[in-house]
Amino acid sequence: MNAAGATPLAAHPMKIPLLILCPVVSANLDALKQRYDVTYAPSADERKAAIATHGARFQAVLTIGTIGLTAEEIAAMPALALVSCMGVGHERVDVDAAKARGIVVTNGRGANDECVADHAMGLVIACIRDFRKLDQLCRDGVWRTAITPPRNVSGKRLGILGMGAIGEKIATRAQGFSMPVAYHNRKAKPGSPHQYFDSVLGLAAWCDVLVCAAPGGASTHHMINADVLQALGADGYLVNVGRGSIVDTQALAAALAAGTIAGAGIDVYESEPQPPAELIGLDNLTLTPHLAGWSPESIQAQFTTFVQNIDGHFSGSGAVTPI
Repeated sequence: MNAAGATPLAAHPMKIPLLILCPVVSANLDALKQRYDVTYAPSADERKAAIATHGARFQAVLTIGTIGLTAEEIAAMPALALVSCMGVGHERVDVDAAKARGIVVTNGRGANDECVADHAMGLVIACIRDFRKLDQLCRDGVWRTAITPPRNVSGKRLGILGMGAIGEKIATRAQGFSMPVAYHNRKAKPGSPHQYFDSVLGLAAWCDVLVCAAPGGASTHHMINADVLQALGADGYLVNVGRGSIVDTQALAAALAAGTIAGAGIDVYESEPQPPAELIGLDNLTLTPHLAGWSPESIQAQFTTFVQNIDGHFSGSGAVTPI
């Protein structure tokens, strides 16, 4: 790793044309330009123009799940051989269209799991301990004797929607707070020590705080709806570090405003990158701008995984994290 923090890349005798659709930190972008024939198109207009003008040339695309790559875009790139997602999500990549052409699709699974789990646990603590309100009261000169103390975090029941790699890491952190853990997936995980619920409704009724760590897509769209929030209850909290589409934003806004649930911590939302207009005026909500998986360490790990994927694919040794 060089002084700028980027993984050094050796020069390539025949530069592979690479289209980058997602933001990349400058040091890593410079490193890629040394090895590949890079077209950097992070905005919608740049993306459209790059594919229209140079689509026939591109052999690889770097994107992220929330902006993806459509079937039409794939069709406009006849030389395309690799589509890589920087993060774990790939919900807006038309994987079927890619695989029908024999195009390899990869993601960055494992590279930011620790960071997302840290952030999720931070939102759990911030919600239950009401950091947002306490911060404002302190700034307003209100002393503790005039404040209703917030609840403990320790001992609360934690429900996890999506017990994948990130869900497992959230469960590990919850054990440090003596929190019983249960989860809902499409099916139970063999050997899991945690209680399994075959419905998200049942999980919500059991837990004190429900953490969403599931992927996006049609199968999880608005899985957290008014009925689930009602089951979570007036003493319950919702945290979402999965995808914004998992939660019905209108239902969440109504539940928070009416006191149907006690509070929420949201890192992902349906209106991204615009702030969720229905939610920003609510006091019992902590918002972060889809940053749970971003840290200097996780960004570098995701970049390293991408380099391993593109180098592995075009060298013939194979991608390291194919979907």
